[in-house]
Amino acid sequence: MGSLTRSCRIEGKLIEMTFISRLLGPNSLPGGMRNFVKMRRDPLAFIDSLAQQGDIVYFRMGPYQTYLLNEPEYVRELLITHARKWVKGPLLQRAKPLLGNGLLTSEGELHTRQRRLVQPIFRRQRMMGYSEITVDCALQYRQRWHDRQSVNMHDEIMRLTLAIVGKTLFGDDFERDTIGIADAVSNLLHTANVSEAPLGILLARLGIPNPAQQSLDRARISLRGVIRRLLRERHASNVVRDDLLSLLMAAQDTEGDGGKMSEEQIFDECATLLIAGHETTANALTWTFYLLSQNPREELRMHAELDSVLAGRRPTFEDVPRLPYTEQVLAEAIRMYPPAWLMGRFLTEPVRIGKHDFARDDLLFVSPYTMQHDPRFFSNPHLFHPERFRPEAKASRPKFSYFPFGAGPRQCIGESFAWMEGTLVLATLAQRFTMRLSPGQRVEPEALLTLRPKHGMQMVLHDRKEAAPTQTAATPTG
Repeated sequence: MGSLTRSCRIEGKLIEMTFISRLLGPNSLPGGMRNFVKMRRDPLAFIDSLAQQGDIVYFRMGPYQTYLLNEPEYVRELLITHARKWVKGPLLQRAKPLLGNGLLTSEGELHTRQRRLVQPIFRRQRMMGYSEITVDCALQYRQRWHDRQSVNMHDEIMRLTLAIVGKTLFGDDFERDTIGIADAVSNLLHTANVSEAPLGILLARLGIPNPAQQSLDRARISLRGVIRRLLRERHASNVVRDDLLSLLMAAQDTEGDGGKMSEEQIFDECATLLIAGHETTANALTWTFYLLSQNPREELRMHAELDSVLAGRRPTFEDVPRLPYTEQVLAEAIRMYPPAWLMGRFLTEPVRIGKHDFARDDLLFVSPYTMQHDPRFFSNPHLFHPERFRPEAKASRPKFSYFPFGAGPRQCIGESFAWMEGTLVLATLAQRFTMRLSPGQRVEPEALLTLRPKHGMQMVLHDRKEAAPTQTAATPTG
């Protein structure tokens, strides 16, 4: 601009960059802004470039003093040893307008209490019932498909996992609400990133309406409408059901204050489990079918296991441990494309990790994506190799070199459900069909709150009764 004092215009107002710098945080310009731009342009490449620099890497991210921890022992120390000395990072903080104080976003004693109340729905005896519903839903979707049909596999699996979580946890398949829930999820994933960008922070601190935040508010109203309908119908029916909604309505904290959940808290927990319960599993399964389409040898081995163990019958809960290679396929897909690819934590008090001291308000990141692509722990990390998850191979690696569900007291409460659901859905669909990429399909991960396929995943279904098709190579992008 030719002058030493730079400026910009926001809604016709001239604001000095020095003032903006103070709003965003000390020393946030220009390095922090550059890193924000890099992160927005290609998050995976940016975080991977940091991981190449060492086990603890400092970088400025807008107003935040930020570090990436890239060593399994440091992951353990942060997520377990110091679990009471942090709160969730910026992206999940920005998700609160949609998710409220559900399990994903709540902190402290509230989170402990809510986790205690929700935990019973994920006990083993309930999993057996959930497995029946899971296979029923997968069979219904499988019956809708036919040989040579072209489908967007990501959309198909998103609808399927929404039906599963709806029926298992809420007693409703949500077919009438699919579009509204999908829009709410999309708004959450895309606008949380925008809200955390420098302009989003600036608008918030200036008190200027933020379109991204307004979008989240609309999504919240839509999602609350769905849950409110469920509550109305449940009260009107006078039918006692054995599902999440009934549990939340009746739950009493006998180990704590003896109280029940408020209606607002029920809303928050339902919204959290509804979104988290289908989005991450759908992404994992979509990437699994993509990787199988590119690796026919591994696909044939999985089909051989399915044919041998199931012999054409429907899978059951008891079959999950009998399908070790199928589960290894899923685990390897999650290694390569972890749905929760980055986890941020704001420190609420100073901590020491390794030999490094961190201050209160520092932002610490750990990344399943970088750790699970680290050649120290996974040789040829960009190759699809399910045998990495044989018991002896797993035992040879540091425990926290693979942590797609987090760890410690904030570890995903539905992890056991996710492994059961993912394995049974994969087995049920692959038992009948192989999937091949449609010609020209671009495959590129989009790193939002979760790791989605940016351009969808258009695939052609092939009935396994017919001759096996040749694979179509992905069109690389980026």
